[in-house]
Amino acid sequence: MEAHILVVDDDPALRELVRDYLVEHELQVSTAESGAQMDRVLSVEPVDLVLLDLKLPDEDGLGIARRLREKLDIPIIILTGSRKEEVDRVMGLELGADDYVTKPFSQRELLARIKAVLRRTEVKRAARRVESARAYRFAGWELNTGLRRLKSPDGKAVEVTNSEYALLVAFLRAPQKVLTRDQLLEASRLHDDIYDRSIDVQILRLRRKIEEKPNEPRLIRTERGSGYYLDCTVETT
Repeated sequence: MEAHILVVDDDPALRELVRDYLVEHELQVSTAESGAQMDRVLSVEPVDLVLLDLKLPDEDGLGIARRLREKLDIPIIILTGSRKEEVDRVMGLELGADDYVTKPFSQRELLARIKAVLRRTEVKRAARRVESARAYRFAGWELNTGLRRLKSPDGKAVEVTNSEYALLVAFLRAPQKVLTRDQLLEASRLHDDIYDRSIDVQILRLRRKIEEKPNEPRLIRTERGSGYYLDCTVETT
């Protein structure tokens, strides 16, 4: 199902330009020229992301960002008119905005930022849906999250590092779903590593512990050019 983007900006030419470009890339788009119009859209249909201009005629964009964050769990990308508006950008991020784009902007960059925020949001929401799970069972394995203990199909305890544990939980929360390196970095909080290729090293180490043949993985599979996915069903208790 295509994501629904709400573009809130008082410039009709910009709204039309952004709408047409995003629609071409298979996104559903609604537009609003003011905070009041934005509220009307939000009252009648679900929205997956708000693209919000900070300079609106009827209400300050920072105020809108604040009340959006207080009432709804919707990611926000703020638009600023110039690079001089650093204070507004910082305040927007402090209020809970997920990213910002400075005008004039590349439509290609805007699309990339929207997709990145949507991916991160999806991973976080999936994590919240199952965060109460105490144990995961998969392919004969069991991971007890309360004890942080991994048990093999033959009942033996298998030691995993903090990084390996975080990665495994990320896979177990989204089985049979391709996760990009960025998503795995976000989900496992491996932000101390500079390069996303470090994920490949962590995956290799995890495979050595849970795969019968690490060089021919059957559980954690590679989707070339995209990322990795856990190829099995998962039960939670």
